[in-house]
Amino acid sequence: MSLEVKNLTKKYGEKTVVNNLSFSIKEPGVYALLGTNGAGKTTTIRMILGMVEKDEGEVLWQGKTLNSVESNVGYLAEERGLYPKVDLMDQLLYFAKLKNVPKSTAKEKIQYWAKRLEVEEYLYAKKKGKTYSYKADQLSKGNQQKIQLMSALISEPRLLILDEPLSGLDPVNTDLFKGIIREEIKKDKFLIMSSHQMATIEEFCSDITIMNRGNAVLQGNLNDIKKSYGRVNLYIKSDNDIENDIQKMGLMVKNHTPDGYHIKVQGQEQAMEFLKVLMEKQTPIVKFELREPSLHEIFVEKVGDTNEEL
Repeated sequence: MSLEVKNLTKKYGEKTVVNNLSFSIKEPGVYALLGTNGAGKTTTIRMILGMVEKDEGEVLWQGKTLNSVESNVGYLAEERGLYPKVDLMDQLLYFAKLKNVPKSTAKEKIQYWAKRLEVEEYLYAKKKGKTYSYKADQLSKGNQQKIQLMSALISEPRLLILDEPLSGLDPVNTDLFKGIIREEIKKDKFLIMSSHQMATIEEFCSDITIMNRGNAVLQGNLNDIKKSYGRVNLYIKSDNDIENDIQKMGLMVKNHTPDGYHIKVQGQEQAMEFLKVLMEKQTPIVKFELREPSLHEIFVEKVGDTNEEL
């Protein structure tokens, strides 16, 4: 089982918003689509789902053209899509029907996810002995997002697409969503995640595509990409003032905080040479850590500008 995205292209007039994009997910896990606003991420997702017509290319799921209904794809959109004045229960049953989930099964799933997502009070409210559900506009943004996630999961999709799933969530609900994402991963699901939160991508995603102005500027396994840069970030803290030592070595300080210096080095050899200088002076070292670049740093290097999302 695999997802293959081949040569996707989309133009609006003279502007190419996605240019000949290809990637594949051969094993269950999480694949990340990254880019600034305007990079083409959301347009790519909409083409994969068939919501936007492709000018060129194809999307294959299990070797066949992907049909988002027949293939049972779960989708959490960045632009939330609940009907504000319609009862939540009615909406969820309607979304389940669109995915060919029997009504009795849908009710069981709604009950499970309502408890798991802590929204039972909105779906099974009581008034004068009768049960009713809230309307979407009566919920906070975070709770509306929970309902959206429930609608994406209700059909137990094998392929799940999450566009900015943690946007706007408080820390408690962020952890709740992360826990559910981990559960879906353990079920051998295929996930595509788009997010501006680089730490979240590093936490969940093994393979990535970074897009800029419709083009893929970096693709591959995240660990391999980091290794290719080498360990070039030195974090060092001393009880002594080491500013002059840093300057004499000609090292570039990226940041200086009460927790120490973040220094850009050419590699391990230069970092160890600096450590040797400090040790010869018997400079007390509180912290000395050499790291590969973070995804945030790689992202900024590859993209470095922003424009409007299409």
